[in-house]
Amino acid sequence: MVSATEFHELLLADRERTTEVVSSLTASIASMVEATQLSASDDEHDPEGSTIAFERSQASTLLATATEHLSDVDAALARLDAGTYGRCEHCGQAIARERLLARPTARTCIACAAAR
Repeated sequence: MVSATEFHELLLADRERTTEVVSSLTASIASMVEATQLSASDDEHDPEGSTIAFERSQASTLLATATEHLSDVDAALARLDAGTYGRCEHCGQAIARERLLARPTARTCIACAAAR
């Protein structure tokens, strides 16, 4: 079975890393928005590299992914507190330790994940 302490530590470390990523991306996006407001350049037609709009879109996508992952980590921590962590949400069987080590936020066992 799953050692709650071990996975709690893994999830907390993951949460800390993800929170830092969210913070960094939020600051980057804010900086890009500010830069476009202060600049009158036409980066859409600049042949030198990617546009600010592209970079902002890319950072926004990464931020959305990181925010979603943070939500998944928080949900896993809540399951740990509730005593349901490590149980498949579909079939109720134990999720393999190896799967949880690879993906601590997993909600389903491998069989149920493959069936979806």
